[in-house]
Amino acid sequence: MTKLHGWIPRRARQQVIDHLALFPVVALVGARQVGKSSLAQALLPELDEDGVYLDLERPSHARRLDDPEMWFAAHGAALVCLDEVQRRPQLFEVLRSIVDERGRPGQLLILGSASPELLRQGSETLAGRIGFVELGGFDPTEVSDRERLWVRGGYPRAFLAPSEAASLSWRRAFVRTHLERDLASLDIRLPAEGLRRLWTMLAHQQGQELNQSRLGVALGLSHATIRRHLEALAGTFLVRLLEPWHGNTAKRLVKRPKCYVRDSGLLHALLGIDSFDALMGHPVFGHSWEGHVVESVLGVLPEGWRSSFYRTSHGAEIDLVLESGTRRVVIEAKASTAPALSRGFHNAWRDLDPERGYVVAPIDEGWRAGELLEVVSLGRICELARGGLPTCPP
Repeated sequence: MTKLHGWIPRRARQQVIDHLALFPVVALVGARQVGKSSLAQALLPELDEDGVYLDLERPSHARRLDDPEMWFAAHGAALVCLDEVQRRPQLFEVLRSIVDERGRPGQLLILGSASPELLRQGSETLAGRIGFVELGGFDPTEVSDRERLWVRGGYPRAFLAPSEAASLSWRRAFVRTHLERDLASLDIRLPAEGLRRLWTMLAHQQGQELNQSRLGVALGLSHATIRRHLEALAGTFLVRLLEPWHGNTAKRLVKRPKCYVRDSGLLHALLGIDSFDALMGHPVFGHSWEGHVVESVLGVLPEGWRSSFYRTSHGAEIDLVLESGTRRVVIEAKASTAPALSRGFHNAWRDLDPERGYVVAPIDEGWRAGELLEVVSLGRICELARGGLPTCPP
């Protein structure tokens, strides 16, 4: 890895290794600047001393694949890493024939920063041949300074910056370059100013139900334009739409998703929050913690779990409902060292009847809050989630 964050092991490292042992092609996807290239370049010589790395944003590298069949024939046995592969979508058809001809796992590691194009091309053209690993920023299982992670977010350069001012400056520059350059390079051609206004408004409404019509009126944009902008932000891993829970119940449930700016550091940059003190005095404080908890948990949760939130028209609400098969676990985020649970939480608990629940607070040591309910730190819930939320008693 680069010197910037080579000393912090990435959780996704073993996932990539395991997937390469199973699939001919592994796609490592995630937002720009989260460390995909650094992780791949560190892994490549470990897995194959003859491995080859090509960055398709560099013209000299991209030109080598003008005749991809000839190039791959010359590197027949090597593990090949193609960075920013969505820039050459026409490659996928050729890659399918190449991996089928060789018929072995661990042939290709491809990196991409845009989920819509990469997932569509990969899923359709390489169906049955490709495994996906999503890399986010640093998470609470990877770093120990949890307050810094909450305030600065998980992007390596923001988290490891020498000062709060330097971190905020990097995050503001990231927002600007993403809107003005990165989206265009991914062939997402939408007005940067409209996207920024929407992104900032979503930050002000962190963790609230998404009302596209109201957003359109506030921004002077059509419903269709709002939808395209949201797709661009969600498809480049910058916002998350969490769907409401739907199940067999007589309760009247909300139907609109909740929207989160995925990285807490970018959320704070969009809102002009430059320190923990400033965050504590800002109206977004509680919703910032909620979004940080949701993203941290979903970032480490193994495959096979469904996520949603629960809310009824009468105010029963739980921030995160996780389900796998017949299992159901609920998580509530409370930005307090002495969290108090509302009547709405208890009503939602009775509606859902989960096997276990956790209240996640900014604390170091947790405690039991009931037979099936525990108050835990963010680090603890991430450890549990990473292990698949084991069924032993809390």
